[in-house]
Amino acid sequence: MATHVLVPLDGSPQSWAAFDHAVSNYDGETITTVHAVDPIEGVYSDYGGGGYYDAQAHERAVERGEELGERARERADDAGVLETTVLETAVETGPPARTILEYADESDVDHIVMGSHGRSGVARILLGSVAETVTRRATVPVTIVR
Repeated sequence: MATHVLVPLDGSPQSWAAFDHAVSNYDGETITTVHAVDPIEGVYSDYGGGGYYDAQAHERAVERGEELGERARERADDAGVLETTVLETAVETGPPARTILEYADESDVDHIVMGSHGRSGVARILLGSVAETVTRRATVPVTIVR
């Protein structure tokens, strides 16, 4: 039975390392990249409860996600795996950790391979960790690449 691997891409060196890891370890399988566009993209606030939504900012974030998918295809082609590996790309809107988890559940993903920024201490507490949340809540195995 074929394995379906999900690789979240945010354009960071860590996410590309995860993609490269998946390409080198899952040749002949299905690899799907997903870019989660946070709905907060394009929301501007005056900190008093008011604000506005810039639809163009959201559209630019979606376009960036599509560009990441194209770059993933180029990297896979350079690695010479496109003849044997199915590469799919997706751009979804939602909070990153939840979006990754929902996509994995809805798409019958068998494994998630993702990068981690390796934050610790106060930065981890303040910023949280998408990789940690995904690892704790995923119903499939998760490989973290740094």
